[in-house]
Amino acid sequence: MAKTIIDCRKISKTYVNGDVKTTVLKGVSFTIAEGEFVAVIGPSGSGKSTLMHILGALDTPTDGEYRLDGVNVANLNDNQLAEIRSQKIGFVFQSFNLLARATVLRNVELPLVYTKVPADQRENLAKRALKSAGLDEDRYRNRSNQLSGGQQQRVAIARALINNPSIILADEPTGNLDQKTGRVVLNTFQQLNDAGRTIVLITHDQYVAEHANRIIHIRDGNILEDQPNKPLQARMEEDL
Repeated sequence: MAKTIIDCRKISKTYVNGDVKTTVLKGVSFTIAEGEFVAVIGPSGSGKSTLMHILGALDTPTDGEYRLDGVNVANLNDNQLAEIRSQKIGFVFQSFNLLARATVLRNVELPLVYTKVPADQRENLAKRALKSAGLDEDRYRNRSNQLSGGQQQRVAIARALINNPSIILADEPTGNLDQKTGRVVLNTFQQLNDAGRTIVLITHDQYVAEHANRIIHIRDGNILEDQPNKPLQARMEEDL
């Protein structure tokens, strides 16, 4: 059996603003095993963004326990949290967060700039990550603002892969893309998962969620359903 890499135990999150308390997550529990491709789906205000921040070690729960790769995140200091984020989690966001005038290679290398990895090795690692993300090699020397939206998202995926993280955490990764380009990016995630990557995809879109092997439905801070799913691509191939 694959080991558990994400373990949420009765996670609650309450925000306090003066005398007003707002509970966004209400005792959420689930586990994700290494190598799974899981979509967390819910409407705006459902708590999925808060859950994403907790899964990414960007926030901690008010109550309950979150264990990432066996470690209780609440027990870590700021430096340890930063280390976990840089080494265990690769983030992909709806906005690509690329440096517009930097080359593709430079954008992907950025997480390694302040490490002890030599410059020539950084470039080789960046090229390897870009190849995994499916970007054509003739684009590597382009500035990111010379790329299409789908190509920019692939660069963002490559940047997330550069440190060989345990988990890819993707927050609405197709939100700024047209449907055709979005399919290309989703296929990239499927290929990464086929190669053994653990993918957690946060979305409000059922079509996007259908590309995962498992779908967790969240609403009003509660998990309504957590079910295995046959990915859309596999179902389409069966129908041919």
